[in-house]
Amino acid sequence: MAKRSKRLEKGIESLKQEIETHFAKIAQDIEEGNLDRGRYHIKEIDKSLLKALEIKINILQSNDESLNLYRDKLNKIKKDLGIV
Repeated sequence: MAKRSKRLEKGIESLKQEIETHFAKIAQDIEEGNLDRGRYHIKEIDKSLLKALEIKINILQSNDESLNLYRDKLNKIKKDLGIV
C-alpha cells in the first residue's frame, strides 16, 4: 500500500502543478482579451482537474485543503468574468 500512496501523492502534486499552469494561462488569456480560450481553461480545471484531485485526496484520506483553495480561486475568477 505504501507504493500506491507514494504514487497518489506524486499524482496529487502533478495535478496541483497542472492546475496552477491553467490558472496562469487564464490570467494570460484575460490580459490578452481572449476570453473564449480563458473559458476553456476554466472548464478544464472545473470539470476534470479538480475532480481528479478530489478523488486522489479522498483515496489517501488526506486533510489537504488545496482543493477548497482552488475551487474558491476558480469561483472568484468565474464571478469576475460573469460566467457563474
